This record gives sequence, structure tokens and C-alpha cells, in this order.
Amino acid sequence: MRKLLIALAVFVILVGGFVAWVWQGTPGKHTVSELSGTAPLLVDPREESIPSVSIAEPVGWAANEAPLAAQGLSVVRFAEGLDHPRTMLTLPNGDILVSETRAPPGKGGGPLGWIAGKLMSRAGATGPSPNTVVLLRDADGDGKAEARFDLRKDDLSSPSGLAWGNGKLYIANHDAVLAFDYALGEIALAGKPVKLMDLPPAGNHWMRNLLLSPDGKKLYVAVGSASNIAEKGIEAEQGRAAIWEIDIASGSHRQFASGLRNANGLAWNPSTGELWTTVNERDQLGPDLVPDYLTNVPVGAHYGWPWVYYKKFIDERVQITPPEFLDDYVRKPEYALGAHVAALGLAFDTGGHRLGANFANGAFIARHGSWNRKPPSGYDVVFVRFDANGNPQGLPIPVLTGFLTGKGTTHGRPTWVAWEKTGGLLVSDDTAGIIWRVIASGSTPSAAPKFVASNGLPPVKDLKGDPDEARYSASFKKDDGAGQ
Repeated sequence: MRKLLIALAVFVILVGGFVAWVWQGTPGKHTVSELSGTAPLLVDPREESIPSVSIAEPVGWAANEAPLAAQGLSVVRFAEGLDHPRTMLTLPNGDILVSETRAPPGKGGGPLGWIAGKLMSRAGATGPSPNTVVLLRDADGDGKAEARFDLRKDDLSSPSGLAWGNGKLYIANHDAVLAFDYALGEIALAGKPVKLMDLPPAGNHWMRNLLLSPDGKKLYVAVGSASNIAEKGIEAEQGRAAIWEIDIASGSHRQFASGLRNANGLAWNPSTGELWTTVNERDQLGPDLVPDYLTNVPVGAHYGWPWVYYKKFIDERVQITPPEFLDDYVRKPEYALGAHVAALGLAFDTGGHRLGANFANGAFIARHGSWNRKPPSGYDVVFVRFDANGNPQGLPIPVLTGFLTGKGTTHGRPTWVAWEKTGGLLVSDDTAGIIWRVIASGSTPSAAPKFVASNGLPPVKDLKGDPDEARYSASFKKDDGAGQ
């Protein structure tokens, strides 16, 4: 018995030491700002067999507490008492739709799955999904929703993506895109849905965001990967790490872009008309790698996952053979948002918004916050300024901070952003169950960014001559002494 007790004590000490080592994590050497912008610092990888863990446990907000708004801005509660609100959609009549949702039930996962469940529980991300789309209404325009309705509960399974157009409300479950008949102003979503597309279910990244094209004819669906670096095999990633395009009239769909580990926010750049997205990059290469990013998404684009990050950096951990000539066509992201910040919601200033001159013409991004970095990164809302040509510039500018307490806990976690009808910015705080409203009191509505018209090069339809010889046969004017 004495030997058994000694062995048990040694086992407990070893396990406790292992847990303490994992929890301590690998501290970062660089600031989030250094890992952000159009030319971020990309450090050497520090491969981790087991991810560093540093989760800020949500503790909520007291009745008189609120996040810290940037100078010139104020923040109030637009709505509260919600059950894990994530995505939001502003309807043309000013009503706000909110998805109350969590991940679908897991399927075991062994010891690592059990550990992951415990960690996500500490982050406030576990429990049964409410599976509800809520309608919030601010009828008097005072910046607070005085009416709330459960719009729909049936047929929903971890719903996240929301879009509306031509009398249809589109909702993305974790495993399918559904279309409902819906007239603006209705407080209940009746009738049976029509399934537009099956989606790869669940996975490590279960949210499925939606965005309608400006003409209402196409629907775009963001689908995240099932793993960190395809360690479950490439077959498990079929249809994932991609953005899909659905033709609403015909019902046909195609993969619009790929190599995006976990695309989330989707929005149209008002200056260029391009599709832009926020993307969560890979883990376990150290606390300062790889930065999450904001980027445009041309049709057919590939951003490298899982083989490559930031166009030219090969992830040596991936053993799966990459597609042929991948290094010739993979794209570099436009703008880094910092390592492990978990960039989610995205909204452009499209004009008519009231956050003042310092926050005009750019993108607002909710950074949900890291679970595997010390010091923690994210847990805020930032603004990325764009130039007159529709390109990001500078470093992220804080809009809403103060979520972290400085004591290893956090009041909440900003998740999504959307505009409300009086010009304020709404921010969903999922673990606190609150929708915040940010505005510059007394400010005038922002002007819409000017559209940048450009004529692209015409496509090459045929190849003339010998391409090998053509590289060396370009004609130049002979230098005749006249400076030519």
C-alpha cells in the first residue's frame, strides 16, 4: 500500500507539473503591433508539440461597467440578457438579427478532445447551443433595443451566417445553408426552409458566415477547416478552408477561393467592390506566429493553407503533398492583424455612420481574443484605415478595449460588428450576452468612400510565338547617342 501511495503521489506530481508547464505557455517576444499591418514582422517558427494555453476566463460585466471607447466615442448597452450572441445582421428597416449559438455537440475526441473541452469551457464557449435567431428592434431610435423577439428556433443547428435579400432570409447552420421566406417587419419566421447547399459539418471551426452580392444574385459562404494543419488528413478537409459561391437562381455552387484556414467576417470593400474577409491562421508555431489577417479575395485565389503561410513560408509540419505549382499562384494576405487575435466580425464604413472623422473610410474588426498566447492578444475592436484607392494602411487603431481585467480574466469577448440605423457601431459580446453600441455623440454621418474605377488588363486568349524565345527578344530603341 505504501508503494502504491508513493507511485500515486509521483503520478499526481508529474501530471500537475505537466499541466502547469502547458498553462504557463511560451511567452511572446513581440508586441501585437509589430505583428500587424501591411509589412508585419514574421518571426522564425517555434514549433509546439502541445499548444501553449493562456485562456482569460470570462467574469462578465457589473451593471455599471462597460468597455473603454476610444477618445471621442461613447459606448452603451444596446441589448443584454442574450444567450451567447455571435453574428448580427442589420435589415433595411433597421431591425437587428442576432444568432444565439454555440458549437454543435462534439463526438468524443479522446484525451485531447477532453482537454480541449475543458479549455473551451474555461473560455465560456461550451454548453448546448441556443439555436435561436433573435430580432432586436429600436423603434424610437434612442440607441437601445426596447423590443426583442425569438424570430426562429426550428430547423436551426448552430446557426451563424445571416443574409437577407429579395424577400428571403438566408441562415447558415453548421451543416447547411437554408433559405426562408421573410418580409421585413415580421416578428416570426414561419414556414419551411429550402436547403440551398449542404456544408461540411462541425469541425474545429464550425461557424459559417454568409454575404449576399450587391445585386442579390450570389451568396457567399465561409467554411473553416476541420483542423489546425490538416493533421486529420486532406480528405477531412474536402470543401473546407474555403469560401463558396452559390448562384441563387440556379442553385449551383462553386468554390470561390481556398487555402483560407478559417475565414469569418465577409464584407464588400466600398471603394473597389471586392470581397474582403478576416482569417484565423494556424497555431502551434509559437506565440508570435502566424498573424491572423484581413485580405481581399479575388475569384480563384488560394492563400496557402495548410502548406504555406504569407505566400512564401512553408509549414514544415505538413506531410501532405501540396498541389502542383502551389508556390506559383498562392497569394499573400493584404494586412496582418496580429498573432492569435482570433479576428472575427468585419464591417466597412460605407457612409452614413457616426464615429467621427478619425474613424471614417476603413474597416472595423472584432478580435475575439487568444487562447494560446502570453500576453493575450485581441479582446478588442479595432479600426483599419483605408486610403483613397481602397487599400489598408497603418496599424490597427483601438476602438473598444477594456475587456481584459489584467488579472487573468476578461469581462467578455467581442465577436461581431454591424451598423445600426442611427449610425452607431454594434458589437456583440458573446460570453457576456450583451450587444454594445459605439457612437461619437453629435457627429455628422460619414461620407461614402468614392468608388475607384479601374480598367483591368484584357485576358490573354492565345499565345503568339515561342514563349522561351520571347523572353529574350524584346525590342529596344538603339542608343544613338541622343539619350535613348
